[in-house]
Amino acid sequence: MSLPALQTAKFRDPEVTADGSRRAYVRLDGLDTLWFNTGTLCNIECANCYIESSPTNDRLAYLSLDEVSRYLDEIEAEGLPTREIGFTGGEPFMNPELVPMLRESMIRGHDVIVLTNAMQPLQRRAVQAALVALRDELGPGDDGIGRLTFRVSLDHHGPKLHERERGVGSWSVAMAGLEWLRDHEFRLAVAGRTCWGEDEDAARAAYARLFANHALPIDATDHGELVLFPEMDETVDVPEITVDCWGILGQSPSDVMCASSRMVVKRRGAEAPAVLACTLLPYDEAFELGSTLAEADVDVPLNHPHCAKFCVLGGGSCSA
Repeated sequence: MSLPALQTAKFRDPEVTADGSRRAYVRLDGLDTLWFNTGTLCNIECANCYIESSPTNDRLAYLSLDEVSRYLDEIEAEGLPTREIGFTGGEPFMNPELVPMLRESMIRGHDVIVLTNAMQPLQRRAVQAALVALRDELGPGDDGIGRLTFRVSLDHHGPKLHERERGVGSWSVAMAGLEWLRDHEFRLAVAGRTCWGEDEDAARAAYARLFANHALPIDATDHGELVLFPEMDETVDVPEITVDCWGILGQSPSDVMCASSRMVVKRRGAEAPAVLACTLLPYDEAFELGSTLAEADVDVPLNHPHCAKFCVLGGGSCSA
């Protein structure tokens, strides 16, 4: 069944909605999570990737360790309350400086999360050796390597639908990556999708059976260890969020991802990285807030379909 197309009058004005109501906005309560998009190149091309990552899409260039370090310096200099550093892509392990970035973030005291497909880029011998060396350097437990989480994409709890999204043969490769991470004592989480028409409780029960069968130490009832993301399609009609919606929905602006996070990207050909309001909108220049974290401490109008469907109505968040 086809869904209604997005009305062309919607999401045009950052201040008012199509019916003239005051558009909702979100204030940065505190920078809890800073995301780095390490680059849009990926080893695979998914059927519905929100960032259009692929083996040929390099619209977002590789970030360097020096560039990441400058933002970590700003966090320290300004005393920002940043608990977590996140790395996303593309496939982050395509970036040759990823493991040094993880180390730099962790030795400065941050929790770190990496969003990965756990496929060939992670499974290269040099990468795995570097990860093991990092584990051994930091030591065990919550004060050491336990502060590093790998969130692996398994779009469904079975291979058929996962491979519909990621390609034939992708399931077994991803499972091999998960099992390697398990065997080497790294903390795991999984990201799935809710687009299959399944009841959430039934889906979580099926993931739990999968995790048990493969001895994966992931609690499928924990929404941080198994994240089920709402689907995103900016061409499908969705309500705009007004200031009155907070009361109607029983929600607060503080519940939305941009109240506590920002993302750093480097556009191909740009001299320096930029800070964006959101991990979901890497190409929309309306959500580019400046080149520093200080410049990015501004209100964000919810002027995109993803703001409504994924964040407000879907309750989605990329953070742990």
